[in-house]
Amino acid sequence: MEKETLKKIFNFLEENSEHNAPLLWKLKNNIPLTKKDLDVKGDLNLRQTIITSLPEGLKVGGSLILSFSKTTSLPKGLQVDGNLILNSATIESLPEGLKVGGNLDLSFSKITSLPKGLKVYGDLNIFYTKLGKYTDEHLREMIKPGFIQGKINNGKRNIK
Repeated sequence: MEKETLKKIFNFLEENSEHNAPLLWKLKNNIPLTKKDLDVKGDLNLRQTIITSLPEGLKVGGSLILSFSKTTSLPKGLQVDGNLILNSATIESLPEGLKVGGNLDLSFSKITSLPKGLKVYGDLNIFYTKLGKYTDEHLREMIKPGFIQGKINNGKRNIK
């Protein structure tokens, strides 16, 4: 289906019913977002997309998947109730005050430090990152007053 045809269908649905165009469609096509768009009820899968940034005020009720994406930054105040999966993403830093309700997977990412106030209610996975040079204690100190409730997995413990 052609892009213009899809645009007309989504515009019709928004104008004549309570249906919004999908967030992914709006992000890919630079369509202005509403406050309602920023509150995603379930998962948001942006794996392998060319989207380079996400909007400020984004809240994801499920997991946010950005594996292999071209996203270079995350918005300040991002909240993800599920897992935040950034493995092999181009992101180089995380915003202060990031809150992740599940696991934070940074494996194979370019992240070199963790922000103050980071809250991870699950595990932190840092396989094949420059974060592996830090001890668990140093990483936990780095994010204070934030916390990592679960384990820090860097692969070193699995090597015998």
